[in-house]
Amino acid sequence: MDKSSRIYVAGHTGLIGSAVKRALERGGFADVITSSHRDLELTDALAVERFFDSVKPEYVVLAAGRVGGIVENQTYPADFMNTNLAIQLNVLRAAHRAGVRKLILFASSCMYPRDCPQPMPETALFSGYPEPTSLAYAVSKLAGMQMCLAYNQQYGEKRFIPVIPNSAFGPNDNFDPKSGHVLSALIRRFHEAKETEAPSISLWGSGNPRREFIHADDIADACLALLEGDTSQLQFPLNLGTGKDFSIRELAETIANVVGYAGKLEWDTSKPDGAPRKLLDSSRLLAFGWRPTVDFTAGLKTTYQWYLDSMVTQGVQP
Repeated sequence: MDKSSRIYVAGHTGLIGSAVKRALERGGFADVITSSHRDLELTDALAVERFFDSVKPEYVVLAAGRVGGIVENQTYPADFMNTNLAIQLNVLRAAHRAGVRKLILFASSCMYPRDCPQPMPETALFSGYPEPTSLAYAVSKLAGMQMCLAYNQQYGEKRFIPVIPNSAFGPNDNFDPKSGHVLSALIRRFHEAKETEAPSISLWGSGNPRREFIHADDIADACLALLEGDTSQLQFPLNLGTGKDFSIRELAETIANVVGYAGKLEWDTSKPDGAPRKLLDSSRLLAFGWRPTVDFTAGLKTTYQWYLDSMVTQGVQP
């Protein structure tokens, strides 16, 4: 891949897609293509085929899809499956027809069995049942990953690369407490509790489950390394994590400190915890030469600042 290569980033306004776009622009890549929902509906197969025929991308980063927290997953499971399956099927098929040199598909650590060896190796996929609270999403992402492997197997070329990042965070995240993931949702909840001087805040579950978090900029750096490097000898899929995890209780306390909320944290154990632990074994990608560089607390601070700045930009009192 050279600086003039035509690269299509699907989902460029989202958390991971926007980070990939920034990384490509910082790297001097001059022909980065994006599309908005208004211009291209990725669930429309014919529209996607026409788009690929028109722009003729050489490389594709598929970071588009429907994501959300436990409540969203349990409320709209059919929507999660319909949207994600359609996007993956349409983009992979169009990319194959267009003869793209490489495609990176971002899957999810939700795909792993609930009861899984820790850290979770890629070989543990399909060895058990995923966490029920995010089952529909997990199955849709498993299908996308398997489609990549199927294209590679059937056509004898390892062009489609499924990558499994753990819980991502950073600028352009979804901070809605109802639909966002735990880290971004907590940032907003603690900020609002601080602003209203709430004496306490109620949090779901026991606080004991452990999660691994990775900044979107680290994910983007790994993406560029895979696009530019020789991936012919790699075994797919590839886990993408930092190798460090935190309990949800530790996460909440750290975010409260970053935000400046001094009230009491109350844990509602009547609410579900989700999977007990999700730590990835990223040895395959580490052996390839990639390393995470963003410090967790520093990343939290910049993410919180982005949240504050975005509220001002949108004319909303943060």
